[in-house]
Amino acid sequence: MPLSWNEIRTRAAAFILEWKDKAPAAREEADAQTFQTDFFNIFGVSRAKVAIFEKKVRMKDGADTPDLFGETGSARGYIDLFWKGHIIIEMKSPGKDLVKAYEQAKGYANALPPADLPKGILICDFNTFHYYNLEEDAKLYQFALSELSQNINLFGYLAGYANVEYKQFDPVNIEAAESMGRLHDRLKEIGYQGRQLEV
Repeated sequence: MPLSWNEIRTRAAAFILEWKDKAPAAREEADAQTFQTDFFNIFGVSRAKVAIFEKKVRMKDGADTPDLFGETGSARGYIDLFWKGHIIIEMKSPGKDLVKAYEQAKGYANALPPADLPKGILICDFNTFHYYNLEEDAKLYQFALSELSQNINLFGYLAGYANVEYKQFDPVNIEAAESMGRLHDRLKEIGYQGRQLEV
């Protein structure tokens, strides 16, 4: 059962407090895995059970020269954090180019089998979040660490919440339901009751 939204927001606030002083001096190599594990904890998710660090991917670049592993035809890359079908997270040290990091992560996503594609790509330098919602044509949401609580709903699917799209109801159906309600009330006024009224 997913955590309540109140609990998620409380955990997000604690995450912000924990990282606000650490973030400016954080380093990708030393702090990224702890940051990402703490981020998953916001949603009550054990990172170790669902996502892996340094997921190896074979890039689709058509290179003919052998890579570090002696294989030809493609280069290898490493996704900082990968949860199949959910999210790719690419971490950078503060001040690094997050747009360039997105291009890198997008290349990783393009190298994945279609069944593994994530719902979103998060690029983060500990202070700034760039979230690309791949279900909305890679729509970009940018916000600071201090604004995570206000944007936490972007990641609701990590906790098991589904985005529900509410469609406009057909006006004819609404009118029919209102007419049935008026008929029900009138029948009740003239003495129908119980099972007879419901029929």
